[in-house]
Amino acid sequence: MSNAPAQQQTNRLDRRKARTRAALIRAAQTLIAEGRTNVPILEITQAADVGMGSFYNHFETKEQLFEAAVEAVMDAYGQLLDTLTADIEDPAEVFACSFRLTGRLHRREPELSRVLLNNALRLLTTDNGLAPRVRRDIAAAVDAGRFDVEDLDVAVTMTAGALLALGQLLHDQPDRDVEETTDRVTEDLLRMFGVPRRRAQRICSLPLPDLDPAPDSDSAA
Repeated sequence: MSNAPAQQQTNRLDRRKARTRAALIRAAQTLIAEGRTNVPILEITQAADVGMGSFYNHFETKEQLFEAAVEAVMDAYGQLLDTLTADIEDPAEVFACSFRLTGRLHRREPELSRVLLNNALRLLTTDNGLAPRVRRDIAAAVDAGRFDVEDLDVAVTMTAGALLALGQLLHDQPDRDVEETTDRVTEDLLRMFGVPRRRAQRICSLPLPDLDPAPDSDSAA
């Protein structure tokens, strides 16, 4: 006897669970972007348009949901950067390209930017998303002789700090030129990592890949 109906029912349930989880994560991401993480679970489920019981089918606590929401944003964007820089051979250019794109993201995707700014410490400690990619790119540039870095942890910390400070500056000064400012910060980072001035300027003047389609923060949900 065929068990196809049972399998179809299981598939429908799995899809429904996936949609519910994605809705909860989207609602959490919106609240994080607004800086409103101290809200009751009921408000989260209402924003997601799901029942209270559905929340506990996926997460034990509100904090667990917010953690998953941040990880989803960071990892989806990190995967996008990997795709956009896949054809670049010079690791110093990969690092610069990723930083220049992310700087522009603060103005292009303000909600995603606020998620990053409101979770600054996770930039340095998370096992996925941006932090491990920054570490990987800096290490590759060091191995290739393009960066002169003695302490990888310090280099990652300086990069994350520069990115966060840049984002806050761009939010505080909406009329500031995002491209010029981001490229200037990127050039300063390159020079701090041992890249000569002219080479750093050349790297920061290279054309950037198109960010379209915009990063889909739900894809990792």
